[in-house]
Amino acid sequence: MIFFMAGTSDARDLALAIQNAGYPLLTSVVTEHAANALKAVELQVRVGRLDIAEMVALLKEKGATLLVDASHPFAEEAHRTAMAAANACGVTYLRYERSSQTFRDHASLLHVDTYEEAAQLAAQKKGSVMLTTGSKTLPIFTAKLVGDPEVRLVARMLPRVDNMEKCIQLGVGQENIIAMQGPFSRDLNEALYRHYGTTLMITKESGGPGAVDEKVEAALAMGIEVIVIGRPKLDFAVSFSTVDALLREIAHRIGTTHSEEDERSERS
Repeated sequence: MIFFMAGTSDARDLALAIQNAGYPLLTSVVTEHAANALKAVELQVRVGRLDIAEMVALLKEKGATLLVDASHPFAEEAHRTAMAAANACGVTYLRYERSSQTFRDHASLLHVDTYEEAAQLAAQKKGSVMLTTGSKTLPIFTAKLVGDPEVRLVARMLPRVDNMEKCIQLGVGQENIIAMQGPFSRDLNEALYRHYGTTLMITKESGGPGAVDEKVEAALAMGIEVIVIGRPKLDFAVSFSTVDALLREIAHRIGTTHSEEDERSERS
């Protein structure tokens, strides 16, 4: 059995590709919303965060032979937990990470390595700042930006009750909250920037289809400066960015499935 950690928009397709290749797998997500998307395509799924001890126990209980980590590029804690749990169980760990987004050089494109650097730079820039990095790191930005009369901090995040409560607790008024589920088209991004008079947008370098590209391209086209936070730098021993390469590695690690053998027999 393969234990599969899903955390991006393309993880569902990857999980389906592995299952369709004949490998049994259990997918793992953090939210019910993500779980429903996997259940809709008949993938087996569990919900909730796991610490190292809990993941070790689950891997042993399920008899996992392989752990595929397809969680979000910025889910640093999840990566470390998965690597530690796999190592403790003697289970092979494989990282799948969509290709890094390549941005063209632009005078209004500002690259930083950390959330803290992004918050500090935004505090220097001032103006109407649209934050699109989610709720988890919101305190880093509110500490620097809320209360400054020359800064309007607009937070764009998933429409969840806990996110709204967090915004209010951290001083982000409801008039400055965009609670929406993506993906967002370029036209919608432009409309939001116009509505809030955005002068600076902050995003993560997540990569993948559509998400970051649309936000960045729309902002740059409107003369809005963009701060891009680089991905965490972790040492993944074995990492893949394409489905085919990952499937080949799975076949190498745990053998060819019966369905693949039957398919080859039919072709011969």
